[in-house]
Amino acid sequence: MKKDNIDKLFEELHSEFDFESPNLGHQERFLSKLKNQNGGASKSTSSQSNFWKLFLSIAASIIICLGIFTILKPSNDVKDLASVSPEMSQTQNFFTTAISEELVKLNKAKTPETASLINDAMKQMDILEKEYESLKIDLTESGNDKRVIYAMISNFQTRIDLLKNVMETIENVNQLKQQNNENQITI
Repeated sequence: MKKDNIDKLFEELHSEFDFESPNLGHQERFLSKLKNQNGGASKSTSSQSNFWKLFLSIAASIIICLGIFTILKPSNDVKDLASVSPEMSQTQNFFTTAISEELVKLNKAKTPETASLINDAMKQMDILEKEYESLKIDLTESGNDKRVIYAMISNFQTRIDLLKNVMETIENVNQLKQQNNENQITI
């Protein structure tokens, strides 16, 4: 029944259908008009698109720069004696040079007999170094408090005294070793 209705509808509308073929070149003209229409619309769309791309790229660049500056911004650099004054800078240089020289002497004097003494001294030096790092933070927070400065100088002096005492002990051990060797040779 439905098929009959559809067939009937086509028969009635048959006279209204256009069965003619288009003129020669119609398809090319149609495609060129279509391209022209899309070209005009795409130009306005592409300029809007370019504007947003430019805007977003500038915004992204600003955000990246701000992120880099906040990450790389030095936040309260930890101060040491050298940052207090030129005199304290010279003091720090003096102590670090003296400590370095004593460490070189200590390493040259290392033997199997003195290894335990040197290892213990190095452990104590590490403790004093950690204490000094803590004092540097205290100096930063206190704003160049003289008590912290004196504690830092005292820390340097303690390290030098420790290294000198270990060197004296090593020299005593070496002298005792030499005397024992001389006694054994004469006997």
